[in-house]
Parts: sequence; structure tokens; C-alpha cells
Amino acid sequence: MKICVIGQGYIGIPTAALFASNGCDVVGVDINEEIISNLNNGVMTIEEPKINEIMNACLDNGTYHASLTPEEADVYIITVPTPFKKEDLSCDLGFVISACKSILPLIKKGDTIIVESTIAPLSTETTIKGIFEDRGFNVGEDIYLAHCPERVLPGNMVDELIHNNRIVGGINKRSAKKAAEVYKIFVKGEVIETEAKVAELSKCMENTYRDVNIALANELAKIGSKLGINILDVIKIANKHPRVNILSPGPGVGGHCLAIDPYFIYSLIPETAKIIKLARDTNRSMPEFVVENVRKILKNEDNLIISVFGVAYKGNSDDDRESPSYEIINNLKEDYTLKIYDPHIEKIDLSFDEAIKDSSLILVLTNHDEFMHMDFDKIKQEMKKPVIFDTRNIIDKHSIPDDIILYNFGNLYDVE
Repeated sequence: MKICVIGQGYIGIPTAALFASNGCDVVGVDINEEIISNLNNGVMTIEEPKINEIMNACLDNGTYHASLTPEEADVYIITVPTPFKKEDLSCDLGFVISACKSILPLIKKGDTIIVESTIAPLSTETTIKGIFEDRGFNVGEDIYLAHCPERVLPGNMVDELIHNNRIVGGINKRSAKKAAEVYKIFVKGEVIETEAKVAELSKCMENTYRDVNIALANELAKIGSKLGINILDVIKIANKHPRVNILSPGPGVGGHCLAIDPYFIYSLIPETAKIIKLARDTNRSMPEFVVENVRKILKNEDNLIISVFGVAYKGNSDDDRESPSYEIINNLKEDYTLKIYDPHIEKIDLSFDEAIKDSSLILVLTNHDEFMHMDFDKIKQEMKKPVIFDTRNIIDKHSIPDDIILYNFGNLYDVE
């Protein structure tokens, strides 16, 4: 089977790797020349366990290569970004539409087209299907069309792509069956066949569910700071209830899914999806909440240095898409000198030692393992003031020497 995977990013590369390592002839397509060159030379452009080993084996045996243009195949899988439009928060299908149009000259009867990109409910039926119908195809009979969203966690993508259940939403039953046959090549979890619109809304709601629950934790953090109550203790105790699972608060929500997908639902029915929008507003307010408390900790002193630890939105990852760290950085750089440290982001080359030199505050914004166990002796020696504000709640307060001040969302009321 020849498979053309359009989009070689955080989803496209692992998807291509697993098909190529399971007997398929795979071409990975991207418009970025540097990405294509790196992939063909065995240089992975994402940080993800196991991918480098798998892809290099596929390059060696010839089952994978990368290209700037699509090639004729039996299956076309689209994994391009779907941002939201700032003017109305709706799903921007521009990249998906361009990808579909790029394969039109290559498609033949019997081919299967799969959109993995997260899209708003009804998009397959109202927008994507028409692109192929305008070419003269009877979609669902001549060619097969399905929406099959990914459901993976960065840092464990290979195992989750293989073992997680997979939603396959066909434009009709025949399309669902054809797409399901494709994923059964490597998926060991249940392959669930359904309608495209069901798959679309299911994917959006999976991420919305997480976003809403994170918003509850973030709102609780604000409540605790006002009432003088340690909300980390509250969460720990409340979660001992067998049917309660409050998540951990943080500096905001990032990534290409949770920070965007809820808007796809809200924009369709804003008069109804009120909780979804309120949750988004709450999570989008957290960078401002962090900045506000940084200023309180530093008492608005001028010419101070802040060590910003982490720009990736997720721990132990190089993925910084939609990261709240950038909004926090932009707001703080007006009044403070910032030294940014993230050992997982290649473009940031500052070392730990350089980042903490003469600093008055370490601001932890990402839950990298490296930030859980820092060299506290060096912090005391090199910092102007040994103060840490841990917005990820990853540093054990019992591991901190008494002469280092640690703030987190549990004791922000102490700043007052």
C-alpha cells in the first residue's frame, strides 16, 4: 500500500513512521524545505521518543522518504494545522483545503482520503467533500473520505498511536470501513467506525473536556489566593473522594489542541456553548494572573532579572505551540530583564548557570523533569535573591533549603 502523509509535524511524522515500519510505502509531504531535507537525511524535526530510531530504519530500507510535493498513492492522510480565526473563533480550514486541492490531480477511483487534522463539526460534509465532488468524484462510491482524529499524548506518541482506540468517521459506512482497514495495519486498540460528524465533535469534546476541567483548577487557584487557603492542599484532600479528580492549576493552556479546539464548537453555537467559552476565558486569563503575582513578589522594583524556566507548553517536550509562556514573557520584558532557559528548545541556548546569574526570581513555567530537582546550592550562590515561583507545582517544598523562598499556587496569599 502506498500512503501519502501530508504535513510532517508532531502528528504527521509519527503517523508516517508507523505506517512505513509496518510494510507500507510512505511519502511524507511538507511545504517546508528545511523539514524535508532534514527528514531525508535522518534528522528528526520533533523531539519524540522512539521516532528517530524508527524513521532511520525506514529510510535505510526505503519504505519512507520525504517530498515537497504529493505523490500518487492509494491512501492520502492529511495532518496539517487547523488554527482558529481570531475574528470569530471559527476553525480555519485553509491548510486542509490547500492539502486536499494539492492531491486532486493524483486521485483515482478506489483511493481513500483521511483527514486527521482536528476540524469543526460538520466540516467534512459541508466543505471537504465538495472539493472532491467538484472534480467529478462520487464521494463514498468512487473514492472514500473519512475524518480520523489523532488522540495522542506528546512524549508517548508511538505507544499511544498503536494502543489507543481510534475513531474512524466516514462520510458514509463504506468510507468508514475503508479507512478502518488502513489503521488496522498497526493499531492494536479498538478501531471505532462512525459518522464523520460524530468523529469531529468527539475529538473537539475530548479536548474541551480537558480544557474545562483545567479551568476549574485555575479558577480555584485564584479563589485560594483571595481567601488565604492553600488550594494545593484542597485539591489533594478533595481528590481522595472516589468520584473527584481536580486537575492541577498552571500558567495557562497551550498546545495545538486544548487551546484551540473548544473554539470550534463555540463558534458554531455561541448562544449555547457558554461553559466552553467561559473555560477558555479562564484559562486565557492565567498568564495575566502569573504576571500580576510576579510583580507582587518583586514589589515592582526596577532593573531586576527574572530567570524564566521553560517555554514549551508541556514538560519534557520541545512543543511550544500556543504556549502561555510567550504571553507571560512579552508582558514581563517591558519592566524586567529576562533570561530564558529551556533545555528542550533548540533555539534557546542559555545554560542553567547563565540563566540564574544575578537573578531575583526563577519563574517555572514548564514542568520539565530538569526543573524538579535543581542545584539549590548553586541557586543560593549565584542568584541575587533566591526566590522561586513554581507555576507548575512540581518542586517539592520539603526539598527546598530554608533560605530559598518558594511560591506556588498554594501559598500566593503569602505574597500579600
